[in-house]
Amino acid sequence: MKRVLLPFVVIATLITIGFLVYQNLTSKEGEVLKGEETSPEKEISMAEKSLENKKIAMVIAFRDFRDIEYFIPRDVLAGAGAKIVTVSSQKGQALGADGGEVNVNLTLEELNPGDFDAVVFIGGPGALKHLDNEKSYEIVRKTIKAGKVLGAICISPVILAKAGVLDGKRATVWSAPLQKESIRILEENKAIYQDKAVVVDGKIVTGNGPGAAREFALSVIRLLTGE
Repeated sequence: MKRVLLPFVVIATLITIGFLVYQNLTSKEGEVLKGEETSPEKEISMAEKSLENKKIAMVIAFRDFRDIEYFIPRDVLAGAGAKIVTVSSQKGQALGADGGEVNVNLTLEELNPGDFDAVVFIGGPGALKHLDNEKSYEIVRKTIKAGKVLGAICISPVILAKAGVLDGKRATVWSAPLQKESIRILEENKAIYQDKAVVVDGKIVTGNGPGAAREFALSVIRLLTGE
């Protein structure tokens, strides 16, 4: 009886050992694959201090800028080592649409794009009311002429389009099912509209709203670091 059972015991033991070995290997493979994933948090960690000695001007409406589109990119960029300078139509405490406050360092009149590595326009309900003007267009054009990184998020790509710098460029912008005016403005100014969260074309990066704030900031970092 023992001789009959012996082969079955051996086979069962081998199967068990094989299963354990397979389980161990697949577990390790899963750990490797998991470790290779690049989450936004990991990218931010990897980007830490990569922007040392870089200066970024963030242009906001003095009233009703979109809080998330300012504070998230600001924190990500500052966390990467950049010096952030906040710009608006006047100095004082700018107020966000959601109640956030920030001190304005420079006025639009004082802003010289040549002094910065990037100029970023933030959106929000007050953006077109306070920033859609000839002074902003002039800043946009000077930023491009100086070879600097230019960014705009939410409704602010409209400002870039009206300044004439999106001609032939791929870009995105905020829109809604019943509000497509922003897309029309981009296309009328010969931009190539793309229905994406973030679009990069050359040294221009555009984002379509608050949900794109973090990826928008990471795209600015990639442009400034040459990745």
